[in-house]
Amino acid sequence: MKTSQRLITLFLLPSMSIVAGAQNWPSFRGPNASGIAEGQALPVSWDAEKSTNILWKTPVPGLGHSSPIVWGDRVFITTAISSAAKISYNPKDGDINPADDQSKHQWRVYCLDKRTGKVIWSQTAYEGVPKVKRHVKATQANATPVTDGRVVIASFGSEGLYCYDLNGKLLWKQDLGVLDPGYAGQPDLSWGYASSPVIYRDLVIAQCDIQKGSFIAAFSLKDGKRVWFTPRDELPAWSTPVIYEGKNRTQLITSGSKYYRGYDPMTGKELWRLLDDCEVKVPSPVIAHDLLYLSGGNPRGREFYVVRPNASGDISLPKDKDSSESVAWRKTRGSSYTPTPIVYGEHLYICNDNGVLTVYNALTGEAIYIHRIGPQGSTFSASPIAAGGRLYFSSEDGDVFVVKAGPVYELLSTNRMGEPLMATPAVSGGVIFIRGQQNVFAIKR
Repeated sequence: MKTSQRLITLFLLPSMSIVAGAQNWPSFRGPNASGIAEGQALPVSWDAEKSTNILWKTPVPGLGHSSPIVWGDRVFITTAISSAAKISYNPKDGDINPADDQSKHQWRVYCLDKRTGKVIWSQTAYEGVPKVKRHVKATQANATPVTDGRVVIASFGSEGLYCYDLNGKLLWKQDLGVLDPGYAGQPDLSWGYASSPVIYRDLVIAQCDIQKGSFIAAFSLKDGKRVWFTPRDELPAWSTPVIYEGKNRTQLITSGSKYYRGYDPMTGKELWRLLDDCEVKVPSPVIAHDLLYLSGGNPRGREFYVVRPNASGDISLPKDKDSSESVAWRKTRGSSYTPTPIVYGEHLYICNDNGVLTVYNALTGEAIYIHRIGPQGSTFSASPIAAGGRLYFSSEDGDVFVVKAGPVYELLSTNRMGEPLMATPAVSGGVIFIRGQQNVFAIKR
């Protein structure tokens, strides 16, 4: 090879790897758990009933709120298939009672062809009666799988943690014990497990906040053996942890119903904690602008925090202060209840369950605007995604609202899917992958 050709190749390789990486959506909320797929030309409008801009539509049996993930030309998704004749979830049910769903189930992992939606393989991870009940609007397969391009990790909570290669071969499985999150202090109110696993280097990390005996643990990707285990004095929660890779240290950031915490992901050692002291924590932490955005909890619309990653020890704020050396700013209201917020550009977007969208300057906390998405009565559980200067909000009613990013609310389109939407979409190669109650859709311009 000539010298000039070698130089061109050296310059191209990094950009090629970036492009290739952008095609993968390996975990809940995608690369860096950001929810952002910049550089991809996504559709603004489509029609599921008329198949306009619908690349394919594949039915997936059973019920699941887990999001699709994408690696290369494959899409992975999990589900729990009941043996009962009729079984469903109610996306609009705000009751606190668990579902009457004690039939025999199969917990399965599906691999679909990204281009056609054809099922490449499916594997049954576990079969039996659920060890823990679920909420009436939840499923027995809520946790999103994760992949590093070598293996796929699926967590089914009390039914175990499973590792497959990309061709569906089971490499190992790990018993996590009975994981029973629900309304704190009321063990009869089982709502089901939902925290998605995280891969960091050669570890898979699981956050398990339950009624009693909460913990976070890391397992070897190679053989599933436990590497570290850290007890957590925490109430039940459903949040997925995220990895922050900073200049000076890497941290595992967790939301908890008592504390937000940072850990060393290689050892499980706690680095800092911030008292929040609330219940029903669902949203994941968000990392952007070298800040940690921490929200969620009951009641909806409560306070939230923006933390600097240099935190150490107990950084809890007194009630009469809204900032400190470690806390950049705090708002006493406006927090999300279920959907994870998104930071896109210079703005923080918080969509609550009732569709009220509150937008802040992500650096200063200045309030920008408040606007309701969709008609009165629209409700949301899925987390938003963003690309190309647009935000995509999926509703429990089956609509995807496309909103222009920026300081002024502008609804660009409303796209009806024809079935309830609870799972956060995935993006790869200019295609949006949306999981509905019965089908997975691939949407392309």
